[in-house]
Amino acid sequence: MTTIDRTVPGLGRTKFSRRTKSNIKWGLLFCSPAIAGLLIFTAYPVIRTIQASFTSATMLTPGRFLGFDNYADLFTDAMFWRSLGNTVYILAWSVPLGIVVAMGLALLLNLNVHGRSIYRVLFFVPSIVPLVATAVVWYYVFSPQYGIVNSMLGLVGITGPSWLTDPAWAKPALIIIAVWGVGNLMVIMLAGVQDVPVELYEQAKIDGAGVLSRFRHVTLPFMSPHLLFALVTGLIAGFQYFTEVFVITSGDGRPAGSTMVAGLYLYQNLFAFFKVGYASAFALVLFILSATCAVIVFRTVGRRVYYGGS
Repeated sequence: MTTIDRTVPGLGRTKFSRRTKSNIKWGLLFCSPAIAGLLIFTAYPVIRTIQASFTSATMLTPGRFLGFDNYADLFTDAMFWRSLGNTVYILAWSVPLGIVVAMGLALLLNLNVHGRSIYRVLFFVPSIVPLVATAVVWYYVFSPQYGIVNSMLGLVGITGPSWLTDPAWAKPALIIIAVWGVGNLMVIMLAGVQDVPVELYEQAKIDGAGVLSRFRHVTLPFMSPHLLFALVTGLIAGFQYFTEVFVITSGDGRPAGSTMVAGLYLYQNLFAFFKVGYASAFALVLFILSATCAVIVFRTVGRRVYYGGS
């Protein structure tokens, strides 16, 4: 009588050799500092933030359990909606403009011109300047009295605005500052442009394609992974926008709350009002918003990305 083997493949107990066990042990040992750091400095704060968001905790007291009261108060807070609106406004302008500027610079710096290495360094330097120093420099650049921007506008007979002291011009000034520091994104775009196969450009020229046609049908498809990366990271960074506006406005969102972004309002609730529970709920809402935007981008734009050879 033939015996039938009823063992389901893949469900049996996996047996590791002595060498494999040794590799796993040593691998975990060498990774233990990173694992410990992730648990202590990332996982634990996230868990504590979630826990605190349901309490009335302050800097000095653990508080009592409130349920979803912090979230209810957050969604009825007019300043929360204003800070979120300011954040979305800056993000909606700075991210696309930053991508366009970085892409344009990458295309220009890919040309075979004399001294292009110097130009690449000059355009990259702003991205490595500390954010606090950047904010201080731009504060003086946008000065209504002696700032270089209004001085240059005055040379052509234009009276410059008050910029950082005018509610109508404060956010455009912050957008200009954000676009100014796209040097790191420019380097990524430049690497993507240089990866486009040269033979495709040559074939397109033979077929009679012009400059714009070659850019649309050759450059953009190969650059789409880099553009997706720039879009997703720009959205995430936009919801965390804080340092420049904090330094320039002394942390109060002046003038008239026009620069009160979400990160700054979160900072005020935590370190000025000591409302740990409320600030924790705010932080979780921002995280959910940024994660949702990233998922939407991947589900929509991500499907149109072309990966060479796939």
